[in-house]
Order: sequence, then structure tokens, then C-alpha cells
Amino acid sequence: MTATPAARAPGYRPRRTLPLRVEARRQLRRRRTLVVAAILTLLPFVLVVAFAVGGDPGGRNNGRITLMDGATASGANFAATAVFVSAGFLLVVPVALFCGDTVASEASWASLRYLLAAPVPRARLLLSKLTVGLVFSAAAMLLLPLVALGVGTAAYGWGPLQLPTGGALPAGEAVARLAVVTGYVFVSQLVTAALAFWLSTVTDAPLGAVGGAVGLTIVGNVLDQVTALGSWREALPAHWQFSWVDALQPRLEWSGMIQGSAVSVSAALVLCALAFRGFGRKDVVS
Repeated sequence: MTATPAARAPGYRPRRTLPLRVEARRQLRRRRTLVVAAILTLLPFVLVVAFAVGGDPGGRNNGRITLMDGATASGANFAATAVFVSAGFLLVVPVALFCGDTVASEASWASLRYLLAAPVPRARLLLSKLTVGLVFSAAAMLLLPLVALGVGTAAYGWGPLQLPTGGALPAGEAVARLAVVTGYVFVSQLVTAALAFWLSTVTDAPLGAVGGAVGLTIVGNVLDQVTALGSWREALPAHWQFSWVDALQPRLEWSGMIQGSAVSVSAALVLCALAFRGFGRKDVVS
């Protein structure tokens, strides 16, 4: 099915087609959404059991601790540790899944052409699916630290956040810093979301879009370890993925997070533009 001008039948309103609440309800009922929520909810409990079996992570060195060393110091420390062990890969998967399994899944079910024949304008369809995918991704990013904070507080108490650089932050301020961390992790994953979304518009295989986004994200992480690339690594979103650690200092530092956000958002905008442009001209037969 090739792109054609939107129909203008009596009562037809392009902006009322495929409402966000309808798309969100459809995605919420899918099994993979429930599985992702279950995994992110269970992870903090698994970590608590691991620390209970393995003992106090300890490891203090001249009054300074790493995030892992201080994981059991308080609920805030436990939440920060949960984000640290998940940000590199685990949190990439739900983002790629929610944004990559959008258009491609409709094509694999042979329902995409029927949506367009409804008629749902192509730009409207993409915008609805991308918006819902990003909302679900943000919910996944928020779910993990919230559950980890609650589980950590129950297991280790409500107390100050022990900083890796030394010192501590009061519990109230620690929660605000964790909110900054969570927000930056989401922004840093926008490039993965956009990459998965673009791949979803060029393939009929949802696993291809999701796997491709995860695979290319891993490639970016590998390239960032190649020190021979020098300053070229600063153009890689992976180079800035742990800049949120700057929020866990006595004085919050924004420079690294600002640079990382600029790289991620810029790449995401380019990939989304490619997705909208390519899908607008695509011959949809599925």
C-alpha cells in the first residue's frame, strides 16, 4: 500500500484516529509488557538475596567506597546500585523492546495495512506508537529505582546516601539526586529507542528491530573501549552513559550529563526523522 492523501469523508478527523489511550491499552495487555515489569520488579529482591548470601559487600578503602561496596548502607545506596548494575544492558532491553516492537509487530501480524486503510495517517500512526513506546520506556526506567528504593529501605533502613567520593547526602536530597539519575538514564537511552523505532519501520520482523538496536548499542559500548579512537569516542552515546555518576557527588556536576544528553537527543532526532521519511514513502503490503 503506497502513501496516499488522507481521505476526507464526512466526519473524518485524522487527529482522532488511533488515540494514544487505545494504543497504550493494547501495549499494556501484551505479555512482553508484563514480563518486563516482572523482571524489573524482581531484580531488587534478587540483589537483596545475593547480598544476604554473599555477605556485606564492604570493601572500604581510605574512607571511600564504590557504589557496589556501599550498596547495603541505606535504601538510597541500594537504589543507586540497582541502577548502576542495570543501566549498561538490562535497561536497554525494555527500551529497545517497547520502541522496536511497534510498527514491525503490526507488519508481522499483517494488520499494518488495515490500520492504514482505516484510514490512519502514516505520520499519526508513527507518532502514536513512538509516544506510547517512550512512555512505557520511561515507566520501566522509573519502576526499577522506585522498587529498589522501597526494597532497600525495608532491608537496610532509611538513611543518607554514602557517596563514592566520600561524604554523604541527607536522605531527602538523595531522593532528588536519584530522580536526576533516573531522568538522565532515560535521556541517554533515547538514541536506542530511536534506533529501534527506525529499524521497526524498515523490517517486518520485530525481533530483528529489537535485536538490531540492542546489538548496535553493544557495538557502541565496545567502540567506546577502544582508546585509540581518542576524542572520536565523545561522539558515541555510549561514552556518556554513566555520566549520571556526576550526580552522586557532594556538589552536583552537570557538564557530562549535558554533553551526553546533547549527543543522545541529536542522534535520536536524526533516526526518528529517517523513520518518518522512510515510512512515509514505503510500500506497505503486510
